[in-house]
Amino acid sequence: MALREIRELGDPILEKACREVKEVTPRIRELITDMLETMYEANGVGLAAPQVGVLRRICVVDVGDENIHDGEPFILINPVIIEQSGSQTGEEGCLSLPGKAGKVTRPEKVKIRAFDENMEEYEAEAEGLLARAFCHELDHLDGHMYTEIVEGPIHDVEHEEENDEENGEETDEEE
Repeated sequence: MALREIRELGDPILEKACREVKEVTPRIRELITDMLETMYEANGVGLAAPQVGVLRRICVVDVGDENIHDGEPFILINPVIIEQSGSQTGEEGCLSLPGKAGKVTRPEKVKIRAFDENMEEYEAEAEGLLARAFCHELDHLDGHMYTEIVEGPIHDVEHEEENDEENGEETDEEE
C-alpha cells in the first residue's frame, strides 16, 4: 500500500478518457488499495484512477454514513450510469482542485452498473451525496472535471479544521 500523488487541474491526464479494465491483475488490486488509502488520507469521498495518473476506468467512493454498500467503500470498475432522475444543486469540491468548490447541478438519484474488485458485476442505486459522488467520479473517467459545469464562480473553501479540532469534530471532505 502506498499513497499516490493526486494530479491537479491543469495536468493533461485529467482531460483524457480512460480505458476499460479487462481483468483484475495484481497491479489493478494494488492500484485500488492505493486509491483507497490516498482518498482517505486526503479526506475525500471519492477518487478516480486518472486522479492518480492511471488511465483506467476505476473509481473508489465512500461517503460514510450514506454508504449502503455493506459498510464497505464502493469499488467501481468500468462503471456506467444506467438510470438517473431528479436534480440537486449543491457545493462540490475535488481532490484535484484542493481548497476550492463551486455550485454544481447533478441528478438526485442514479443507478449504476459496475464490476467489483473480483470482476463480479453489480448494480447500486444512490441518491443525494452518494449520487453526486458517483456522477463526479464517472466524469473523471471521461476526462471531465466539475469545473466544466460549475454554476457561478469557484471559490475558496474554508475547512473547519482549525475550529473543529478544538471541538474534536471531523473536517469537511472533498470528492
